[in-house]
Amino acid sequence: MSTDPSLPALARLHGIVGLTTCACLILLYAGAAPFGLLNDLGNALFGLLSFALAWRLGRRRLLLGVVAVGAVLTVVGTVLVVSDVTGFYLAGLWSGFGFGLIGVWLVATSRLLRGRLRRAGVIAGAVMMLGLVGVPGILLGIDDMSTAPAWTFVAGLSWAGTYLLFPAWSLRLARQDRTESVR
Repeated sequence: MSTDPSLPALARLHGIVGLTTCACLILLYAGAAPFGLLNDLGNALFGLLSFALAWRLGRRRLLLGVVAVGAVLTVVGTVLVVSDVTGFYLAGLWSGFGFGLIGVWLVATSRLLRGRLRRAGVIAGAVMMLGLVGVPGILLGIDDMSTAPAWTFVAGLSWAGTYLLFPAWSLRLARQDRTESVR
């Protein structure tokens, strides 16, 4: 793990942005429409902060490339929905694909950690990787949730990893003594 002294602050910010983005989504579904745009923008910011976190942790280049592509895809999803190029469902498949790739990094990185941080990261990353199931939906241009095939909803389960488990992992990382968390 990196010995970068800014890592705890970045991990804390990452966790807060992820949980806040989740709260905005909940408020949107509760009827507060203005929180939809905040969720969309938070989604892109969370993806970019995920790349920054991966960079600071200093893992292997190939995995850093996977996170970079994932971060770009989270921004693509946001741009698609904010600009009304697609609806929320297809844009969500794009962002879910991006966070699924970030989940690949999280699983690989967490395997190098110890204890609860390791277990939490592997579980969060594995759940996030369910977003990869949505890739065929992107290729098919599926953008109507009411007619979407049932298998696309498996990709939707990935958001529990992205918006709940991944931020919790980041907050736990922010509290870790770096000398104790690495094997």
